[in-house]
Amino acid sequence: MVKRRERLIGPNGSTLKALELLTNCYVLIQGNTCAAIGSYNGLAKVRKIVDETMRNIHPIYTIKTLMIMRELEKDPQLKNENWHRFLPSFAAKKSKSVSSTIKRKPKKPYTPFPPPQPESKIDKELASGEYFMNQNERVARKNQLRKESQAAAEERRQLKRQQPFIPPDETKPVEKKSNVKSNDIDVEALKKKIKDGKKRKTLVGKKNLPTARKSMKSKK
Repeated sequence: MVKRRERLIGPNGSTLKALELLTNCYVLIQGNTCAAIGSYNGLAKVRKIVDETMRNIHPIYTIKTLMIMRELEKDPQLKNENWHRFLPSFAAKKSKSVSSTIKRKPKKPYTPFPPPQPESKIDKELASGEYFMNQNERVARKNQLRKESQAAAEERRQLKRQQPFIPPDETKPVEKKSNVKSNDIDVEALKKKIKDGKKRKTLVGKKNLPTARKSMKSKK
């Protein structure tokens, strides 16, 4: 409530001063009491702002609306029109509460019967026969149980260590897909291709001979 009272006063009393100017009322805040003197309409506005502030709504929203309404009153053309389209609408932000983030356990189906009573330590000893043993027998039984659990844990650990060294099952051979092309090559077509290449080279060389002789003469 102290923070909400400070919101109504504002920094250096600026919010309270703006409220007095917009409502034409004298407002005094002392302790947990808010007193106001003014016209009926002004007092209704002051009461609305104070009530909203105590309900955790910041007074600046209503003050902005009152400032826009004061400017609209000066315009004679808009005097008899609806001002709803000019007034700002502030949407409330829904913050995630702590209860929404907590994962709740699903409810069990209702049964009129109470849950079964858990077995006590004596009941467990009677069921296992440990109740009728003396101290030495109980210690020996505990040691035996501990050794058995350790042996089982060691066996599991050894199996886990030996897992990478177990060879895979080779009964079914894996068929490898061969991407190598077949070696069926047409020898006659290859020979013909080589001969054509040699003929082209000889023709190109004969064409370039006259130009080479001319260049040699020019150098001399």
